[in-house]
Amino acid sequence: MIYQEYPVRAEGSSADAKMTTYLISHSEAMQIKERPLIIICPGGGYRYVSEREGEMIAFQWNALGYHAAVLYYSVNPVLYPTALLELATAMKIVKEHSREWHVDPERILVEGSSAGGHLAASYGMFWKKPFLAEKVGIASEELRPVGMILHYPVITSGEYAHRDSFHMLLGEKYEELKDEMSLEKQVSADTPPAFLWHTNADGSVPAENSLLLTLAMRRHNIPVELHLYAKGGHGLALADERTMCADGSGTEKECTSWIALADMWMREVIFQ
Repeated sequence: MIYQEYPVRAEGSSADAKMTTYLISHSEAMQIKERPLIIICPGGGYRYVSEREGEMIAFQWNALGYHAAVLYYSVNPVLYPTALLELATAMKIVKEHSREWHVDPERILVEGSSAGGHLAASYGMFWKKPFLAEKVGIASEELRPVGMILHYPVITSGEYAHRDSFHMLLGEKYEELKDEMSLEKQVSADTPPAFLWHTNADGSVPAENSLLLTLAMRRHNIPVELHLYAKGGHGLALADERTMCADGSGTEKECTSWIALADMWMREVIFQ
């Protein structure tokens, strides 16, 4: 295991913005020479970065044969687009080190939970925006993720919005930018495939967020897979005792299948 922290700096970044890598050690004894890498964006409503939705998920990807990295992005009072620029910078760092880290540069995904899902999905929608390449200093095509994995993501600023996340992200520009950041409206031919999961019982971020994005992607004929579980609250992470909340909540046995399903989706849809 190669564990290392890299400062991630963009315009307006907080001093503690960083990316932590969880890289499987390369071995000449194994046939695999390069592995996919998943950049994980934990949730936290753009108020904080959830520890429950970062490292433990990275470890599970390692166990399934993937490299992983967790992005500790800037949150309020730092506003949009700083976190998006930080995610683009994290992608740049991974691409620059891909040979050294034995990463397949064509198989890098973004993953996010809740507001981190909004960040990952924003990146999936906006990776080709000229300002990202210009500010990060890399060609736009190098910023494209091959796919998105979104857990109970914040997507819409409309009827089913988790409005606090948008207020934390946009601050005084909420009214100006809320429609632009309503991501079901931003799907295009350049949007990468997505795997989503949500619970029908989510009382914080309604499942309609994932449904709206799924419908938008279907309209654009972009591969998308959605799992809507009957039970379970918001912020489940791995959904078992490994990421249980301090008060004993945050588990739902039915939802623990999501990571195996996402693994199957990557192997059968993304990496074919």
